[in-house]
Amino acid sequence: MRLLVVTPDMHRVHHSIAINETNSNFGFNLPWWDRLLGTYLAQQEYGHEQMTIGINLFRNPEELRLERMLLQPFNAEAGEYPINRRAGLSL
Repeated sequence: MRLLVVTPDMHRVHHSIAINETNSNFGFNLPWWDRLLGTYLAQQEYGHEQMTIGINLFRNPEELRLERMLLQPFNAEAGEYPINRRAGLSL
């Protein structure tokens, strides 16, 4: 099935707090782009049951209030978010 469409378990890896997993499985309907661009990850390191979802920058409950969430794009440097960083690679 994963060859034809993105399954929920396949895309869920993208929402992990682990940087290598966050920067994988971007597709939401077609898996070909991730496979073609080298961002496909078949399985997360700790499995679905032990995987922590979210962004480490926003683990503080105070940051999850609506007014704080609306201000988040203006409060942090772009480099603090793990996008475009993969474990073992220096960019």
